[in-house]
Amino acid sequence: MDVVIKISQFLLGLSILIILHEAGHFFSARFFKIKVEKFYLFFDPWFSLFKYKKGDTEYGIGWLPLGGYVKIAGMIDESMDKEAMAQPAQPWEFRSKPAWQRLIVMIAGVTVNVLLAIVIYCMILLVWGSEYLPTKNVKYGIYCDSTAIRMGLRNGDQILSVDGKTIEDFNKVGLTVIMDKAHSIQVLRNGQPQNINVNSDDLSQILKSPAEFIQPQYPCEVDSVVPGLAAEKAGLKKGDKIIKLDTTTTNYFQEFKTAIVKDSNKDVTLTVNSGGQIKTLTAHVSKEGTLGFVQKDPTSYFETVKKKYSIISCIPGGIGLAAQSLSGYVKQVKVIFTVKGAAKQVGGFGTILKAYGGVWSWEHFWLLTAFLSIMLAFLNILPIPALDGGHVLFLLYEMISGRKPSDKFLEYAQWVGMIILLSLVVFANGNDVFKLFHK
Repeated sequence: MDVVIKISQFLLGLSILIILHEAGHFFSARFFKIKVEKFYLFFDPWFSLFKYKKGDTEYGIGWLPLGGYVKIAGMIDESMDKEAMAQPAQPWEFRSKPAWQRLIVMIAGVTVNVLLAIVIYCMILLVWGSEYLPTKNVKYGIYCDSTAIRMGLRNGDQILSVDGKTIEDFNKVGLTVIMDKAHSIQVLRNGQPQNINVNSDDLSQILKSPAEFIQPQYPCEVDSVVPGLAAEKAGLKKGDKIIKLDTTTTNYFQEFKTAIVKDSNKDVTLTVNSGGQIKTLTAHVSKEGTLGFVQKDPTSYFETVKKKYSIISCIPGGIGLAAQSLSGYVKQVKVIFTVKGAAKQVGGFGTILKAYGGVWSWEHFWLLTAFLSIMLAFLNILPIPALDGGHVLFLLYEMISGRKPSDKFLEYAQWVGMIILLSLVVFANGNDVFKLFHK
């Protein structure tokens, strides 16, 4: 079922982004009385799943979900319609319009994507507000993965700053280290400040699993037990805190989770704090390394900061979130080219599919869709032929120099751009396939 939910969210989010992006080109072209021959969701090589014609435009749905397009008359685009371009220019064609009008048509898609992201962020703040865990409220300290331990961080450390800069939101600490290519992390250990150096190799390792780099520690406390399984048979009950597994101290759930896997299919001795009384229980660990209890919700241990927004205050808040998303994505792109191994983490449609998740959450859906809208806007405005940014580059050249690039040059540039884009798509999705078989 989770696969169906992932695919459904992916297709819905992708469809919204594509349709509105292409609608920007479509309506701006029609505003300047430019004929639009096709408006397609997804690509339709050889055949389409659905199509109908209204007026001069054919509307349809293709079978290849790699994007979408509008075919604007008199424009050299991915259709490579040489026959039409060989005919005399008509007044309703793209090439017959002034450069400033063509420029507006070209940037309209990106503009819509940015505005869409702002609107989505505004609605998210209005409906759900915002909530985050302040770094100073991670009262039990952090739990470190192997990379963090190798760097010199220790379980229980309390994060003070990154490169001397306080990070208010704990969930942004790891991202800040990566995106800002931090040189040091300041922590409080046993009441004493410590400085942990970060080098380029550390960044490469963190990138492999950024979500696991550091996490908030929280007690190993039973919320409920599964009837008939080892936890119930051993006598565990709601509120019990497991503080030791055999001789291993497990004050925190992450410690317990790591330790119990090593005792799969074995009997273990549990030391439990039950309402202030210390007692010892014996339980059998399953082959999967579980006892059969539900951990108390981690969020109940921490004091988060929540904020509600009005219909007025959500507007600057939404603009701010869109700006943060754009800034963050630009930093991500820089990391790809400047941190060793970062390119291997670039993902394609499989990564996006996984990011939507197997549980339908409208808040998560809209957050991810807004970010993808910002990402789509940024990528499309890059000065690469075949992208909107490539067309914008040539139009700016024409407006500044007064000379329009030849159709032959634009045709060759389009081919080069399409090869570049196809290579990037193959590379990104190839990474997804590689990671699927090399977990």
